[in-house]
Amino acid sequence: MKISAIIPAAGRGTRIGSPTPKQFLFLNGKPILNHTLEVFECSGIIDSLVLVGPEQEVKTTLAQWLKTSSIVTQVVAGGEKRQDSVFKGFQALDKDTDIVVVHDGVRPFVTMEMIFESVEAAKRHGAAIVAVPIGDTLKKVNPGGFVECTVDRERIWKVQTPQAFQYGVLHKAFQKAAADSFYGTDEGSLIERMGGEIKIVPGSELNIKITRREDLVLGESILNSS
Repeated sequence: MKISAIIPAAGRGTRIGSPTPKQFLFLNGKPILNHTLEVFECSGIIDSLVLVGPEQEVKTTLAQWLKTSSIVTQVVAGGEKRQDSVFKGFQALDKDTDIVVVHDGVRPFVTMEMIFESVEAAKRHGAAIVAVPIGDTLKKVNPGGFVECTVDRERIWKVQTPQAFQYGVLHKAFQKAAADSFYGTDEGSLIERMGGEIKIVPGSELNIKITRREDLVLGESILNSS
């Protein structure tokens, strides 16, 4: 069985307020993206990996991984939106791929257990996403910024990555999304629209996505305490 991964890392980092794309900002002495890729490299179950990045970085910074990694087989330029970037990565996969794992390049605290468990769940169910249950109280707010009501948080989960899919399931989901001009916030939402079954794999509150300046501070704390 061939397991391939797509790592979208084409973000510009506007929310983090840096001229440097956030995936290339340093955590504990090395770029965030390096931390992420090293986990996939060490997992031992990924046969090939497509790295999707900013067009201007494809032939320079990102191309280094083609020479130094045993699993990075292609580096491609991203699209306008995240879904476009993941789809470009999907198009670059070998057609004999059985399971596709998608993971945010700026989510460096993914574990090998999360990768393995999401892959195993996708084998059995067709699609799987890593997520954590909501612990905070949720409020629905009106356009004026006032609370309308408290939202029942039972059975509400916060979605993370990795997300894993059988190749044919994800291919069909991308085709339908393109036909409908639909953009989802994650690949799981594309499966939902087809009525597909998606298995939840428990994640971790430490599996943060680096999107804001304070996330860098939290990331350093996580690394220093591990």
